[in-house]
Amino acid sequence: MKVIESTRAFREVHSHCVATIGKFDGVHRGHQAIVGQLLEQSRHHGVPAVAIVTEPHPEEFFAGDTGDCPARLSEPQEKIALLDELGVDCVYLLRFDRALSGLSAQQYIRDILVEGLGIRALIAGSDFRFGHHRQGDFALLQQHGARYGFDVIETASCYEGGERISSTGVREHLQRGDFGKVEAMLGRPYGIAGNVVRGQQLGRDLGFPTCNVQLDRRTLPLHGVYACRARIEPAEGPCFDWPGAANIGYRPTVSRDREAVLEVHLLDYRGDLYGAHMTVFFSHKVRDEEKFDSLEALKEQIARDVEQVRAVLQGEEDGSQPNRLQDNESTQ
Repeated sequence: MKVIESTRAFREVHSHCVATIGKFDGVHRGHQAIVGQLLEQSRHHGVPAVAIVTEPHPEEFFAGDTGDCPARLSEPQEKIALLDELGVDCVYLLRFDRALSGLSAQQYIRDILVEGLGIRALIAGSDFRFGHHRQGDFALLQQHGARYGFDVIETASCYEGGERISSTGVREHLQRGDFGKVEAMLGRPYGIAGNVVRGQQLGRDLGFPTCNVQLDRRTLPLHGVYACRARIEPAEGPCFDWPGAANIGYRPTVSRDREAVLEVHLLDYRGDLYGAHMTVFFSHKVRDEEKFDSLEALKEQIARDVEQVRAVLQGEEDGSQPNRLQDNESTQ
């Protein structure tokens, strides 16, 4: 799969395509259904299937440094990997900036879709808005499709238990700790990925060494302590899975800043994982994030957290609790 950041890069190789456009946050089953439509149109027209992924999210751009925007489910590289697995030929990372937000809806269609990508068909939601002040809508796309000779196809909605699948819905169920519903909406367990980097090594001092997973997020979809399983891709050697206790949030007991952290204590693991790539799959919430009066109180709580995580994960293995990762685990 090819990843591009300009229409010029696309035109160097192809003259036409079919496309869909959106944030693709989480690449949930609704997005997967849209990609299915995209691939069908790709076969019909005999041209590449392009997913136009808007980055950053418009809400993030307009929020600036305030952080007043919905929490991300997935970062660009995670989206790219998931779209690649679905069979998309090309991901166009469309940079949302002041220039793009100032384009009129007509310029958006002409410059990006028609002249930029040579579009033959566009799959879009009936509620899709684009262009300066969100003036463009589905009806305008249809009008210009007739003018420029491309089809406009409405995206199919996807439901789970009577609820329309959406990124907003996934966030809400994550906040409730309903990981079964989240998995049903995503079609896979929810995970957050990053590289293992050196931290303050406070966990080691407290007797519970942690892997610090580097995050590149303004806001987090989860806060607190969770039972998890980590998929670890070392710099050298095979990938493997390992159970653990994850803390995600802002470490209010030991940190005054608002830097997001994801720390994972791998149960009974011994070894150095610096530089490894880790994906943390969450299965059960243990408690909310909280501030403690002392490091000793924090240490005592961590010990209780770890024992609860052991019980939860053992219950998953025994079948008394659903193992959300059973189908994805590799042999350790």
